[in-house]
Amino acid sequence: MAQRLRQQVRIVVDGTIALGPGKAQLLEAIGRHGSISAAAREMGMSYTRAWSLVADMNRCFTTVLVHTATGGKRGGGATITPAGETVLAHYRAMEAAAAAATADAFEALRPLLRDTLDT
Repeated sequence: MAQRLRQQVRIVVDGTIALGPGKAQLLEAIGRHGSISAAAREMGMSYTRAWSLVADMNRCFTTVLVHTATGGKRGGGATITPAGETVLAHYRAMEAAAAAATADAFEALRPLLRDTLDT
């Protein structure tokens, strides 16, 4: 069985995850759909959870990453701000750099880890 191992990069501000893999995926989904609700559905999470993650990201950075508009005739929506696009690009670059920098050490750990935690 293939080992289900992965590395993760997280940026933490005062104990709050400002950006990590899930929040980056959420930003990308919001960018695709123009909606927090649709992004949440795509990711299999509640709207409340997605909204909370967006609020955390917006609170952790000096400018908002996601701009939201309230409903109306045509409904509301959400867009990733230019700052959000920049943050996401830097985060993806950090992930790639971290994976490259730790590849040898990560591979050395593989034989020491269990194949699965399923019992």
